[in-house]
Amino acid sequence: MSSVERRSLLRGLGAGAVGLAGLAVGGPARAQSDPAGTMPPPRDWNDPTTVIYPDPAFEVFDPRFAKYNAGTTSIERIFTGAVWTEGPVWFGDWHSLLFSDIPNNRILCYNTMTRETTVFRHPSGYVNGNTRDRQGRLVSCEQGGRRISRTEYDGRIITVVDSYNGKRLNSPNGVIVKSDDTIWFTDPTYGIGGDHEGNRAEPELPRNVYRFDPRRNQLSVVVGDFSMPNGLCFSPDEKKLYISDTGILGGPDPKHTLIRVFDVGENGKLSNDRVFHDFKGDGTYIADDMRVDEDGNLWCAGGWGPPTMNGVRVFAPDGTPLGAIVLPEVGGNLCFGGHQHNRLFIAASKSIYAIDVGTRGVEY
Repeated sequence: MSSVERRSLLRGLGAGAVGLAGLAVGGPARAQSDPAGTMPPPRDWNDPTTVIYPDPAFEVFDPRFAKYNAGTTSIERIFTGAVWTEGPVWFGDWHSLLFSDIPNNRILCYNTMTRETTVFRHPSGYVNGNTRDRQGRLVSCEQGGRRISRTEYDGRIITVVDSYNGKRLNSPNGVIVKSDDTIWFTDPTYGIGGDHEGNRAEPELPRNVYRFDPRRNQLSVVVGDFSMPNGLCFSPDEKKLYISDTGILGGPDPKHTLIRVFDVGENGKLSNDRVFHDFKGDGTYIADDMRVDEDGNLWCAGGWGPPTMNGVRVFAPDGTPLGAIVLPEVGGNLCFGGHQHNRLFIAASKSIYAIDVGTRGVEY
């Protein structure tokens, strides 16, 4: 999602951005400030003797969150040295995590058995978000190629979709695959807004959220009134779709950052649009990409505001802030992995962090 170039834009927008109009703001939506949390003590990430148990960076705001920290787990920094990490996706059959380093135009591979990180693909087409389809293939958002691509079993990279009604996509950002094999993705303009994370160009389409049906070879707009649609994920039963709007980092309307939720009906029709969580009480806080766990909790990578909010924020299905994992870098994306899908991998600025948690993630 982000780039260093957009930090100056964020400072200029400030907290005076206009609110989101036309939505039903009710139910679990929150506008007040979330718990600020505290800054954990500094640690030497290369020295395991500096670890404190339980890890002070794992913060509990609500008693429901306490069970997710066993007390004998700690955060590890398993890689550092990128420019901006994004799009982590777990490949259990390889014992590996793939993730993007967008400005360096590459996808990297961290092997959990050897603990080594190697280059998986370069150039990558400035890939941002990644996921796996139900056949286990890598599906990627190429900001440079302005397309959704798929890596076949034999290594070939094919275009899934790159246009809508004869016009080029902007720069696909986040992508998920539903159990019916449909591909859902967001299409903001971060990748064409400059030369840092893609190729500068003028947008040809609004900043839409799309659904691609491979059986019909049909691309459709599921929602089109976002300022900057970013991360997205389904609830465990796929009856709800969460989408973050990071319009405060650009877009036609500098809206406060928030998460919206929709009911998912037949043939991908969305209804009952409402605000799940509104961060306007936190000034410039950004909730970037998201994943859900087996209990339906929403795990959001983010930051950009107070340093104590960098890392991960977790929300109950009713929108209540449950807790946080505070990191020294801004969180951009995350995924669950490991043998039991209980290991949380966090792409945060220049690094990748990992921690075992007391729940299992739902992947797509």
